Amino acid sequence: GYSLSCGGPVITPTAQSLVITPIAPHNLNARPLVISDDTVIRIKVSGREEHHLLSLDSRLATIDNGRELIVKKADFKINMVEYTADSFLKTIRNKLLWGEDRRN
Repeated sequence: GYSLSCGGPVITPTAQSLVITPIAPHNLNARPLVISDDTVIRIKVSGREEHHLLSLDSRLATIDNGRELIVKKADFKINMVEYTADSFLKTIRNKLLWGEDRRN
């Protein structure tokens, strides 16, 4: 839901992918990016300040200038309860009102 709210794509649950979605970008060229789920992303923190504030899912941390951050898929999986009365695409169609004439 969060990525979709920020303009990210709808991705089927069986797709082996990750999405990088900019939140409130400062230019119009920042677009969501869909990548393979085995991609490792390395981010080197740099700037004029000695320390930087990192925020991830409401958790805050201070990191030093020059530090490298690694983003990758976790090595573990979690079990989810899936309600299978409707397909994923049918559920999305109903929730996003795809194909509905809402003029009246």
